[in-house]
Amino acid sequence: MEFNTKNYDYLIVGAGPFGMIFAYEAAKRGKRSLIIEKRPHIAGNTYTHTEHGITVHDFGAHIFHTDNKEVWDYVRQFATFNGFQNQVIANYKGSLYNLPFNMNTFYEMWGTKTPQEAKDKIEEQKQAALKDLGDRQPRNLEEQAISLIGTDIYEKLIKGYTEKQWGRKATELPAFIIKRLPVRFIYDNNYFNHRYQGIPVGGYTQIFEQMVSDSNGLIDILTDTDFFDHKETLLSEFPRIIYTGMIDQFFDYQYGELEYRSLRFESEVLDNDNYQGNAVINYTDAQTPYTRVMEWKHFDGLADDGKTIITREYPQDWDRTKEAYYPVNDERNTQIYKQYAKIARQTQSNILFGGRLGKYRYFDMDQVINDALNTVRQEFNIPQDFNFAHDKIESNQ
Repeated sequence: MEFNTKNYDYLIVGAGPFGMIFAYEAAKRGKRSLIIEKRPHIAGNTYTHTEHGITVHDFGAHIFHTDNKEVWDYVRQFATFNGFQNQVIANYKGSLYNLPFNMNTFYEMWGTKTPQEAKDKIEEQKQAALKDLGDRQPRNLEEQAISLIGTDIYEKLIKGYTEKQWGRKATELPAFIIKRLPVRFIYDNNYFNHRYQGIPVGGYTQIFEQMVSDSNGLIDILTDTDFFDHKETLLSEFPRIIYTGMIDQFFDYQYGELEYRSLRFESEVLDNDNYQGNAVINYTDAQTPYTRVMEWKHFDGLADDGKTIITREYPQDWDRTKEAYYPVNDERNTQIYKQYAKIARQTQSNILFGGRLGKYRYFDMDQVINDALNTVRQEFNIPQDFNFAHDKIESNQ
């Protein structure tokens, strides 16, 4: 494949949120970008499509939540957001509990009716289970979780789910994974404690399609195009590159392979107008092979044609043939990543590494957007107090 590089200011590897936002903001400043994407679509893991009038999230549930008003205002330039709040149900061997852990959960678990009763129950279980802990800090996820929430909730709602998700025993997982559990001593089932929450009506893909449409022809996209099939040519011909793929792959794994967890999804169209009565149900026992079931019509409540679509989410080990979802940010992988980040700074002055794979970091959507906007600030010497949400593309043409 030949690339007509003379007309482009940037090559952007990956058409996920980070790369798309950078291209859009570069276009507002008169810069032309070529985006190459190995998948057949844009939007990365936030890709959505509509089927039977139902918006389906192809790569797992994405609920937008943030306290960052600039980011919230920014995304709402491109789509109308509903007021969806994620209120998850946990199914443990047929018994149902509200998530996140709140007074409803404690009542369902123990019958406690006041915050003090719930706190006393948790403290009683902590003292019994961790009597040998003393002043020592928790050494693993199991000790950390019990020190925060007691044994009953840990055993029923955390242990099995977490071990499925990470593919390791909880005693082999680092404590920091679960440093902050959402524990509320109020009756509140809202999963996210953020001021701004919702899902774009019609899905996320439209946001990035709108960016391309608004770019005045300054963004071109090649899908089904793998950067590594053309790496040497692209590196030699493009003056500036935004790379959002795996950083260890870029450097040919010279310091070792970073670890990830992957996911597999199974979707079904059912002749049923309401399969489970909730958008998300987590299956927290160890025996059920999937971690959660999403019923997409409950995310927007718009479709009502007698059908529903559900998706089961299965965690799985990652290898190079699978999509990398969650970085395993333990001590070993962190040290490997630091070596890649160092060599990137020292040898790749014309390349910016971004996104969850380029920075080997788990980002929520609002964090990806904020990071992309900050990268634009740095690239174009834009003041920190500049508000991208109020900067229309027409004003820069």
